[in-house]
Amino acid sequence: MEQPLVSILIPFKNTEAFLSQCIDSILKQTYPNWEVLAVNDGSSDGSKNLVESYAKNEPRIHLFDNEGNGIIEGLRMAYKHSKGEFVTRMDSDDIMTEDKLKTMAESLLEHGKGHLAVGQVRYFSHRGISNGYERYEQWLNQLTQTGDNYSEIYKECVIPSPCWMAYREDFERCGAFEPDLYPEDYDLTFRFYQNGLKCIPCSKLLHYWRDYDTRTSRTSEHYAQNYFLDIKLRYFLKLNHEPDRPLTVWGAGTKGKEIAKGLQAQNIDFYWLCDNPKKIGKHIYGKEMLHFSKLKELPNPQSIVTVANEEAQQYIRKFFSGLGQKPMVDYFFFC
Repeated sequence: MEQPLVSILIPFKNTEAFLSQCIDSILKQTYPNWEVLAVNDGSSDGSKNLVESYAKNEPRIHLFDNEGNGIIEGLRMAYKHSKGEFVTRMDSDDIMTEDKLKTMAESLLEHGKGHLAVGQVRYFSHRGISNGYERYEQWLNQLTQTGDNYSEIYKECVIPSPCWMAYREDFERCGAFEPDLYPEDYDLTFRFYQNGLKCIPCSKLLHYWRDYDTRTSRTSEHYAQNYFLDIKLRYFLKLNHEPDRPLTVWGAGTKGKEIAKGLQAQNIDFYWLCDNPKKIGKHIYGKEMLHFSKLKELPNPQSIVTVANEEAQQYIRKFFSGLGQKPMVDYFFFC
């Protein structure tokens, strides 16, 4: 079978403790036609020297210093030097299964352009995985099993940043790493969705995702919750919102308030709903809180749901179903 070149983009910063495991997992790939574009983003440990030692003995590994600053500029630089027909990204602290590249490349070859290869992931840590990460992993893998990743795109990032592969042509059509928007992996996922790239179902474990206290997603302000809410609202208004339909926000907790403020900042009117008798009838940010039964009175509304409790979400889904409303058309869970 044809084996197109796969470009693996790896920005890294101070991950000396994990880089060898990462690179060794790439060297063990059963798919041989790959190149690594590793970009040092100002490391102060021995990370750069480590990658340099690998590059001296392996011509498929190419090392660069980031001309800018941060992960987005590092990814841009890696991509600028890449030549592969297929593009993927790898985190410098993670591990690939031996058949990851083969599985993804063959999936793309089978399904053709307009598709995105994804895979099952597993978190690992020296101290064990928290319940939150375990639930996120299970949720991601359930979506990936059927390729229905976009069906819950407004809840969390539905495509793991280091476990996707795309045709270069499709990747560029989606804007590559051009936007300066964080979290950059979630923004890219929304652009895959916006441009209609279909996720190829996958039941194979392809990637081991390392968790530790100093990983970027735990320490950088760019991965704080308010950034996630901003990006969700931005793409909802761009891709799914229908301005001629009444808009509601269901939930008056922290996330509901952030969404309400975001809508008001753009002068977008909405009804604010909840089921808390202590809040109904009160005004928050000048908006009266209404009982969710208001939805029965509104003509063909769209709703943003910011209620996180799983039991409550089940009830809310049943309520919308009883009104004949559909997910990702009429209502959207933002958590």
